[in-house]
Amino acid sequence: MTVTNPAPSPPLHTGSSGSRRLGVVTVAGLVLLVLFAFVFSPADAAQKDSVRIMYIHVPAAIVAYLAVMVTAVGSVFYLWKESEFGDLIAAASAELGALFVAINLFTGMMWGKPTWGAYWVWDARLTSTSLLFIMLLGYLAMRTSSPDPTVGSRRAAIVALLAAINVPIIHFSVDWWRSLHQSATVSRVDATLDDQMLFSLFLGMIVFTMVYAWLLMHRFRVIWLERQLAERGLDDAIAERRAEAFQESRS
Repeated sequence: MTVTNPAPSPPLHTGSSGSRRLGVVTVAGLVLLVLFAFVFSPADAAQKDSVRIMYIHVPAAIVAYLAVMVTAVGSVFYLWKESEFGDLIAAASAELGALFVAINLFTGMMWGKPTWGAYWVWDARLTSTSLLFIMLLGYLAMRTSSPDPTVGSRRAAIVALLAAINVPIIHFSVDWWRSLHQSATVSRVDATLDDQMLFSLFLGMIVFTMVYAWLLMHRFRVIWLERQLAERGLDDAIAERRAEAFQESRS
């Protein structure tokens, strides 16, 4: 009697001990950020309480830039070495990049209404950021533009490189063109942020980076499992068709 080992069961979740620890620290950081941003940090002399949007708006922008660069680096490795890891990490990071750009645009609109008197103006910073959001959506669309996953991944990788070029354009747009958007808050020589405001801003950057890292780990594993399932389904379909052809040849 031949004993066959059962096929390994798929994982029930995408977590690990490391991701769970990071998740706990991230949740604690989010709670701390809310307290500093909306309770401990004082209102601005000019912008009043609307300055609190900065603690979400700026970190979301920084993490969005990070996500785009990770997508670009992963895409380079895929185009150069045909690295599956690079392709999957790029896809996961692009999804998160689109999320954080959306948060950045939304909070910017909420800040623009009391400051500029309008939710939206065709400012250089806003326009180039919107273009980045469209590029990230285009990247995700390109991944499913062909029945052959490798073709879709290659097309998307090219879009990722173009999106990466747009990041420095966004960053320097307030200096290159006449912009309503204020220049960099932290890097200005004449910056006069209150200590608690400055701490809250840097805390937001750290916490949002942890949120990105935690989501990236889980999203990468989900995409990897989806690809494994698709490949297994294709292998099963091929095996079934071969069995049918064999039976037809014998009849």
